[in-house]
Amino acid sequence: MASHNLAKLKIDDLDIIGYSVAGEETVVGIPQLDVCFDIGKAPDQLISINNVLLTHGHMDHSAGIAYYLSHRIFCGQKPGRVFAPENMILPMREIIDGWGRLDGNKIPAELVGMQAGDEHQIKPNLFIRTFATKHCKGSLGFTVIEKKKKLKEEYLGLSSSEIVELKSKNIAIDYPVELPIVTYLGDTRYSNFAKLDYVAKSKILIAECTFVSDEHTDRALAGEHMHVDDFAKMLAEFENEYVIITHLSQRTHILDAKKILKEKLSPAIYEKSVLLMDKKSRLVRS
Repeated sequence: MASHNLAKLKIDDLDIIGYSVAGEETVVGIPQLDVCFDIGKAPDQLISINNVLLTHGHMDHSAGIAYYLSHRIFCGQKPGRVFAPENMILPMREIIDGWGRLDGNKIPAELVGMQAGDEHQIKPNLFIRTFATKHCKGSLGFTVIEKKKKLKEEYLGLSSSEIVELKSKNIAIDYPVELPIVTYLGDTRYSNFAKLDYVAKSKILIAECTFVSDEHTDRALAGEHMHVDDFAKMLAEFENEYVIITHLSQRTHILDAKKILKEKLSPAIYEKSVLLMDKKSRLVRS
Protein backbone atom coordinates (compact mmCIF):
# COMPACT_ATOMS: atom_id res chain seq x y z
CA MET A 1 0.00 0.00 0.00
CA ALA A 2 1.44 3.35 -0.99
CA SER A 3 2.15 5.39 2.09
CA HIS A 4 3.46 8.75 3.08
CA ASN A 5 7.04 9.83 2.59
CA LEU A 6 8.39 7.85 5.51
CA ALA A 7 10.86 9.41 7.91
CA LYS A 8 14.30 7.81 7.92
CA LEU A 9 16.86 8.02 10.72
CA LYS A 10 20.11 6.13 11.15
CA ILE A 11 21.58 5.41 14.57
CA ASP A 12 24.84 3.49 14.43
CA ASP A 13 24.05 0.50 12.20
CA LEU A 14 20.27 0.68 12.63
CA ASP A 15 17.81 2.28 10.22
CA ILE A 16 14.64 3.64 11.82
CA ILE A 17 11.92 4.05 9.21
CA GLY A 18 8.43 5.22 9.95
CA TYR A 19 5.58 7.66 10.10
CA SER A 20 3.77 8.87 13.21
CA VAL A 21 1.09 11.54 13.49
CA ALA A 22 -1.50 11.20 16.25
CA GLY A 23 -4.86 9.96 14.99
CA GLU A 24 -3.56 9.48 11.43
CA GLU A 25 -0.98 6.71 11.30
CA THR A 26 1.84 5.28 13.39
CA VAL A 27 4.34 2.70 12.16
CA VAL A 28 8.06 2.38 12.97
CA GLY A 29 10.27 -0.32 11.46
CA ILE A 30 13.88 -1.32 12.10
CA PRO A 31 14.88 -3.72 9.28
CA GLN A 32 18.15 -4.84 10.87
CA LEU A 33 16.24 -6.11 13.92
CA ASP A 34 13.45 -7.50 11.72
CA VAL A 35 10.77 -5.72 13.77
CA CYS A 36 8.02 -3.27 12.96
CA PHE A 37 6.41 -1.49 15.90
CA ASP A 38 2.72 -1.12 15.08
CA ILE A 39 1.75 -1.29 11.40
CA GLY A 40 -0.27 1.85 10.65
CA LYS A 41 -1.66 1.50 7.12
CA ALA A 42 1.00 -1.08 6.18
CA PRO A 43 3.37 0.95 3.97
CA ASP A 44 5.03 -1.11 1.25
CA GLN A 45 8.48 -0.16 2.49
CA LEU A 46 7.98 -2.27 5.63
CA ILE A 47 6.08 -5.31 4.30
CA SER A 48 9.28 -7.41 4.16
CA ILE A 49 9.82 -7.16 7.93
CA ASN A 50 8.84 -10.52 9.46
CA ASN A 51 7.77 -9.44 12.97
CA VAL A 52 5.06 -6.88 13.70
CA LEU A 53 4.75 -5.81 17.34
CA LEU A 54 1.30 -4.32 17.91
CA THR A 55 0.91 -2.26 21.06
CA HIS A 56 -2.88 -1.89 20.89
CA GLY A 57 -5.78 -2.05 18.48
CA HIS A 58 -6.56 1.57 17.66
CA MET A 59 -7.02 2.03 13.93
CA ASP A 60 -4.17 4.49 13.36
CA HIS A 61 -1.76 1.86 14.75
CA SER A 62 -3.22 -1.39 13.41
CA ALA A 63 -5.52 -0.80 10.42
CA GLY A 64 -3.08 -2.25 7.89
CA ILE A 65 -2.65 -5.66 9.52
CA ALA A 66 -4.70 -7.64 6.97
CA TYR A 67 -2.96 -5.93 4.04
CA TYR A 68 0.46 -6.58 5.58
CA LEU A 69 -0.27 -10.29 5.95
CA SER A 70 -1.94 -10.67 2.54
CA HIS A 71 0.65 -8.70 0.59
CA ARG A 72 3.50 -10.79 1.98
CA ILE A 73 1.93 -13.87 0.40
CA PHE A 74 1.31 -11.95 -2.84
CA CYS A 75 5.05 -11.08 -2.89
CA GLY A 76 6.08 -14.70 -2.27
CA GLN A 77 7.18 -14.16 1.32
CA LYS A 78 6.47 -16.42 4.27
CA PRO A 79 3.48 -15.63 6.49
CA GLY A 80 4.01 -12.65 8.74
CA ARG A 81 4.25 -13.01 12.49
CA VAL A 82 2.23 -10.63 14.63
CA PHE A 83 2.79 -10.17 18.35
CA ALA A 84 -0.09 -8.39 20.05
CA PRO A 85 -1.87 -8.10 23.40
CA GLU A 86 -3.72 -11.32 24.21
CA ASN A 87 -7.13 -9.63 24.07
CA MET A 88 -6.52 -8.62 20.44
CA ILE A 89 -5.90 -12.07 19.01
CA LEU A 90 -9.50 -13.24 18.51
CA PRO A 91 -10.74 -9.95 16.99
CA MET A 92 -7.71 -9.85 14.67
CA ARG A 93 -8.35 -13.43 13.58
CA GLU A 94 -11.94 -12.51 12.75
CA ILE A 95 -10.81 -9.48 10.73
CA ILE A 96 -8.18 -11.48 8.83
CA ASP A 97 -10.62 -14.29 8.08
CA GLY A 98 -13.21 -11.75 6.93
CA TRP A 99 -10.76 -10.10 4.55
CA GLY A 100 -9.78 -13.53 3.30
CA ARG A 101 -13.41 -14.24 2.37
CA LEU A 102 -13.64 -10.90 0.58
CA ASP A 103 -10.38 -11.56 -1.23
CA GLY A 104 -11.26 -15.15 -2.08
CA ASN A 105 -8.09 -16.49 -0.52
CA LYS A 106 -7.22 -17.52 3.01
CA ILE A 107 -4.71 -15.14 4.57
CA PRO A 108 -2.10 -17.12 6.54
CA ALA A 109 -0.81 -15.52 9.70
CA GLU A 110 1.03 -16.40 12.87
CA LEU A 111 -0.65 -14.48 15.69
CA VAL A 112 1.09 -14.55 19.06
CA GLY A 113 -0.80 -13.31 22.09
CA MET A 114 1.33 -11.50 24.65
CA GLN A 115 0.89 -10.35 28.24
CA ALA A 116 3.05 -8.02 30.30
CA GLY A 117 6.37 -9.69 31.14
CA ASP A 118 6.25 -12.20 28.30
CA GLU A 119 9.36 -12.85 26.22
CA HIS A 120 9.78 -14.37 22.78
CA GLN A 121 12.83 -15.12 20.63
CA ILE A 122 12.66 -13.60 17.15
CA LYS A 123 16.23 -14.15 15.91
CA PRO A 124 19.33 -15.89 17.27
CA ASN A 125 20.28 -13.99 20.44
CA LEU A 126 17.44 -11.49 19.86
CA PHE A 127 14.32 -11.40 22.03
CA ILE A 128 11.29 -9.20 22.55
CA ARG A 129 9.95 -8.51 26.03
CA THR A 130 6.63 -6.86 26.83
CA PHE A 131 5.52 -4.54 29.60
CA ALA A 132 2.19 -2.97 30.51
CA THR A 133 1.39 0.56 29.36
CA LYS A 134 -1.45 2.85 30.39
CA HIS A 135 -3.53 3.58 27.31
CA CYS A 136 -6.31 1.07 26.73
CA LYS A 137 -7.25 -2.44 27.81
CA GLY A 138 -4.27 -4.79 27.42
CA SER A 139 -1.96 -2.21 25.81
CA LEU A 140 1.72 -3.17 25.81
CA GLY A 141 5.14 -1.73 25.14
CA PHE A 142 8.00 -3.73 23.63
CA THR A 143 11.75 -3.92 24.21
CA VAL A 144 14.12 -5.68 21.81
CA ILE A 145 16.92 -7.31 23.80
CA GLU A 146 20.15 -8.94 22.65
CA LYS A 147 21.27 -11.80 24.86
CA LYS A 148 24.83 -13.04 24.79
CA LYS A 149 27.51 -14.45 27.05
CA LYS A 150 30.53 -12.56 28.29
CA LEU A 151 33.81 -14.07 29.37
CA LYS A 152 34.48 -13.80 33.09
CA GLU A 153 37.18 -11.32 33.98
CA GLU A 154 39.52 -13.96 35.38
CA TYR A 155 39.64 -15.71 32.02
CA LEU A 156 40.33 -12.66 29.87
CA GLY A 157 43.56 -12.98 27.92
CA LEU A 158 43.55 -16.78 27.75
CA SER A 159 44.29 -18.42 24.43
CA SER A 160 41.59 -20.23 22.48
CA SER A 161 43.15 -23.61 23.38
CA GLU A 162 43.07 -22.72 27.07
CA ILE A 163 39.41 -21.71 26.76
CA VAL A 164 38.60 -25.01 25.04
CA GLU A 165 40.37 -26.93 27.81
CA LEU A 166 38.36 -25.15 30.50
CA LYS A 167 35.14 -25.90 28.65
CA SER A 168 36.08 -29.56 28.38
CA LYS A 169 36.25 -29.61 32.18
CA ASN A 170 32.73 -28.10 32.40
CA ILE A 171 34.09 -24.97 34.02
CA ALA A 172 31.74 -21.99 33.70
CA ILE A 173 33.88 -19.40 31.98
CA ASP A 174 31.19 -16.88 31.03
CA TYR A 175 27.99 -15.30 32.27
CA PRO A 176 24.80 -14.12 30.56
CA VAL A 177 24.41 -10.48 29.53
CA GLU A 178 21.29 -8.67 28.36
CA LEU A 179 21.64 -5.61 26.13
CA PRO A 180 18.36 -3.71 25.64
CA ILE A 181 18.65 -2.25 22.15
CA VAL A 182 15.39 -0.40 21.59
CA THR A 183 12.21 0.20 23.57
CA TYR A 184 8.93 1.27 21.99
CA LEU A 185 6.36 2.63 24.42
CA GLY A 186 3.45 2.93 22.01
CA ASP A 187 0.59 5.14 23.17
CA THR A 188 0.56 5.63 26.93
CA ARG A 189 0.22 8.15 29.70
CA TYR A 190 3.01 8.49 32.23
CA SER A 191 3.85 5.48 34.37
CA ASN A 192 6.86 4.52 36.45
CA PHE A 193 8.57 2.76 33.55
CA ALA A 194 11.95 3.49 35.19
CA LYS A 195 11.36 0.53 37.49
CA LEU A 196 11.95 -1.66 34.43
CA ASP A 197 15.71 -1.65 34.01
CA TYR A 198 15.59 -2.84 30.41
CA VAL A 199 13.33 0.11 29.52
CA ALA A 200 15.25 2.76 31.45
CA LYS A 201 18.60 1.61 30.03
CA SER A 202 17.51 0.76 26.50
CA LYS A 203 19.96 2.30 24.05
CA ILE A 204 17.17 3.77 21.93
CA LEU A 205 13.82 4.90 23.29
CA ILE A 206 10.93 5.46 20.89
CA ALA A 207 8.23 7.26 22.84
CA GLU A 208 5.10 9.28 22.23
CA CYS A 209 4.74 12.88 23.30
CA THR A 210 1.34 13.66 21.84
CA PHE A 211 0.64 16.98 23.55
CA VAL A 212 3.11 19.76 24.27
CA SER A 213 0.92 22.84 24.80
CA ASP A 214 -0.12 23.78 28.34
CA GLU A 215 -3.76 24.05 27.27
CA HIS A 216 -3.74 20.43 26.11
CA THR A 217 -3.12 18.86 29.53
CA ASP A 218 -6.76 17.80 29.84
CA ARG A 219 -6.70 16.25 26.37
CA ALA A 220 -3.68 14.16 27.34
CA LEU A 221 -5.46 12.88 30.43
CA ALA A 222 -8.69 12.15 28.56
CA GLY A 223 -6.97 10.19 25.81
CA GLU A 224 -4.42 8.42 28.03
CA HIS A 225 -1.55 10.09 26.18
CA MET A 226 1.73 11.68 27.23
CA HIS A 227 1.94 15.42 27.89
CA VAL A 228 5.34 17.08 27.62
CA ASP A 229 5.45 17.80 31.38
CA ASP A 230 5.18 14.09 32.18
CA PHE A 231 7.39 13.26 29.21
CA ALA A 232 10.19 15.41 30.63
CA LYS A 233 9.75 13.80 34.04
CA MET A 234 9.93 10.32 32.51
CA LEU A 235 13.06 11.00 30.45
CA ALA A 236 14.85 12.40 33.50
CA GLU A 237 14.41 8.96 35.09
CA PHE A 238 15.90 7.10 32.09
CA GLU A 239 19.43 6.55 30.81
CA ASN A 240 18.79 6.12 27.08
CA GLU A 241 21.44 7.24 24.59
CA TYR A 242 18.87 8.29 21.97
CA VAL A 243 15.23 9.35 22.16
CA ILE A 244 12.91 9.34 19.14
CA ILE A 245 9.68 11.26 19.74
CA THR A 246 6.51 10.09 17.98
CA HIS A 247 2.74 10.67 17.83
CA LEU A 248 2.73 14.47 17.96
CA SER A 249 -0.77 15.94 17.83
CA GLN A 250 -1.84 17.60 14.59
CA ARG A 251 -2.93 20.54 16.76
CA THR A 252 0.70 21.60 17.15
CA HIS A 253 3.08 22.60 14.36
CA ILE A 254 6.35 20.74 14.51
CA LEU A 255 8.39 23.96 14.80
CA ASP A 256 6.34 25.01 17.82
CA ALA A 257 6.75 21.53 19.31
CA LYS A 258 10.53 21.73 18.97
CA LYS A 259 10.56 25.10 20.71
CA ILE A 260 8.49 23.81 23.63
CA LEU A 261 10.53 20.62 23.92
CA LYS A 262 13.71 22.69 24.10
CA GLU A 263 12.19 24.70 26.95
CA LYS A 264 10.82 21.71 28.86
CA LEU A 265 13.64 19.17 28.48
CA SER A 266 17.06 19.50 30.03
CA PRO A 267 19.79 20.50 27.53
CA ALA A 268 21.37 17.04 27.72
CA ILE A 269 18.07 15.24 27.05
CA TYR A 270 17.04 17.64 24.30
CA GLU A 271 20.39 17.15 22.57
CA LYS A 272 19.88 13.38 22.32
CA SER A 273 16.24 13.65 21.24
CA VAL A 274 14.69 13.94 17.79
CA LEU A 275 11.14 14.21 16.51
CA LEU A 276 10.60 11.37 14.05
CA MET A 277 8.64 13.61 11.69
CA ASP A 278 11.10 16.52 11.75
CA LYS A 279 12.47 16.61 8.22
CA LYS A 280 15.37 18.79 9.32
CA SER A 281 16.56 16.14 11.77
CA ARG A 282 16.94 13.16 9.43
CA LEU A 283 20.52 12.81 10.64
CA VAL A 284 22.95 9.96 10.92
CA ARG A 285 23.90 9.55 14.56
CA SER A 286 26.70 7.30 15.78
